[in-house]
Amino acid sequence: MSNLFSISLQKLDPRSVGAIAGLAVAIIFTYRFTRSPAPPTRRQPKRQAPITSSTAISTQSNITLMPSGVYSSSEDLRAQNTFDEFFQPVKQPTLGQIVRQKLNEGRKVTCRLLGVILEESSPEELQTKATVRPSVLDVLLEITKFCDLYLMERVIDDESEKNVLLALENAGIFTSGGLVKDKVLFCSTENGRTSFVRQLEPDWHIDTNPEIVSQLARFIKYQLHVSPVKTEWTTGKVLSSPSLEKFFGITIREKIYLFQNL
Repeated sequence: MSNLFSISLQKLDPRSVGAIAGLAVAIIFTYRFTRSPAPPTRRQPKRQAPITSSTAISTQSNITLMPSGVYSSSEDLRAQNTFDEFFQPVKQPTLGQIVRQKLNEGRKVTCRLLGVILEESSPEELQTKATVRPSVLDVLLEITKFCDLYLMERVIDDESEKNVLLALENAGIFTSGGLVKDKVLFCSTENGRTSFVRQLEPDWHIDTNPEIVSQLARFIKYQLHVSPVKTEWTTGKVLSSPSLEKFFGITIREKIYLFQNL
């Protein structure tokens, strides 16, 4: 075989030898490339570029800058909230809130019956009947919810006491309100009512007799003088009103609105 190859190589010209050598080199490199696997390549994680001040400014400008006539959703919501707050109807206070405010959070109240709670104005009328004024009933019930209320009156006989208690019971004051019969006091003289008030030491006393109001001015923190004729009092502790319900600013129309919105 060596002799054969030697004879053959001697007969080949240089060009043929170069071609054979190039073919051999190509075959060797092809064989090595196919046999040796390529090393695995690692995927490098992408690094986020740091946010510079110029980038933040450009990003913010891209968000805020919008074509004219177009608003972002946050601006729409803010504008709608402002509109709703501006045109929201003002909530009227409840009757209970008005009572507490006018009484200056007083916790104990004494009140005369004649001319304030009852339609009758004299002890003689109570001998035949007693009638609770409908316009004062709602205010009276609210007072019993927040205050320790005592009602008192001068009467002539036991029949008058029965008529008063029956009228209060029929009006629902003992059931709907926090008043009990033991807190309805009776006496035979005007001085007896004055003694009741001084013993109880209320925050408020409500009466129609100006003399009693004047006598109690030194001892009681606040008083309400109920009279159709307005009386000017030198002390700021005494207030005046034509009726109990008007003192709280409750008219018929206001009462209807308040109780529709309770």
